[in-house]
Formats: sequence, structure tokens, C-alpha cells
Amino acid sequence: MVKKMLTKRQKNRVIGETKVHDTDTGSPEVQIGLLTRRIEELTDHLKKHQKDKHSRRGLLQMVANRQTLVKYLQKKSARRYNAIAKKLNLRKREK
Repeated sequence: MVKKMLTKRQKNRVIGETKVHDTDTGSPEVQIGLLTRRIEELTDHLKKHQKDKHSRRGLLQMVANRQTLVKYLQKKSARRYNAIAKKLNLRKREK
């Protein structure tokens, strides 16, 4: 199976929407934005291909990685976390 990656244009658009400063490409906000976009694409793929267990595992790894970055950003700056959560429509799940 060929893995669909984000195109350069899609990636630059996400970076433009979430960057903190002009030359920003690696801040937690940008990483969370890129992971969110990839998670959305993979979720759509898994809706069509329910038995694709390998992609499901990759999706779970991406979600865990994004969760780690979100926790880091919450600890570091609540203001930045709230801004990115609102921008990307991330909300905390209730247990």
C-alpha cells in the first residue's frame, strides 16, 4: 500500500496557520498542527479500509505523539495551548 503524505503545499499551509514567528517550522504548535492534519487524513483512510491494522497502529502512535506535545505545551504556556486548541478545535476528552 502506498502511504499518502501531506503535499508540500498542504504542509506549508498548516505551518502558515500555526506558526509562532516568521521562520517557525518546529515549535510545538506547528508539530501539533501537522500531526492533526495527518491524523485527519489517516482517519478518513481507515473509514474506507477498516481492516488496515498497520495504518491503525500508525494512527495510534501519531495520536500519542500529539498528546505528548499537547501536555508539554499545557505545562509550558497555558495561553499558547488555549490558542492552538481553539485554532485546531482540540478538546479534552472526559474520562
